[in-house]
Amino acid sequence: MAKNKEDIQSNGQHPNPTPFSQTYFHGTKADLEVGDLIEVGFNSNFGQRKNAKYIFLTATLDAAIWGAELALGEGRERIYLVEPIGPIEDDPDLTDRKFPGNPTKSYRSVHPFKVVGEVAIWAGHPLEQVETMKGHLAKLREQGINSLND
Repeated sequence: MAKNKEDIQSNGQHPNPTPFSQTYFHGTKADLEVGDLIEVGFNSNFGQRKNAKYIFLTATLDAAIWGAELALGEGRERIYLVEPIGPIEDDPDLTDRKFPGNPTKSYRSVHPFKVVGEVAIWAGHPLEQVETMKGHLAKLREQGINSLND
């Protein structure tokens, strides 16, 4: 709560948003620390799995869980709270080109995300559902249907 009138702008908003004015998540198997930056340039977990032009975040925990469960690597699945450093835009793989609107509230950016926390307790999808999703993604690759983010 603002301590005095000067702390609130004329539109009723605080001049500087709090770290959780909008919560974003990033699901991965990478072992990161608070303060680390997630940046472009690493191999993508999806599409052609080449050097990623974008990094991804979501405003829903469920989409972040999928990101962690489908990520490549042997590490433990993790979900980080992240703060975008620059502009973000809708992820075209999960918006109007494939689904109406942006139901997963999934976004991409060429700018880094700062890790501001980690979700310590969360429940993943049933193993059968994860395996089914991995099978669907493999079929898309076999059919030459790749990510719009490649």
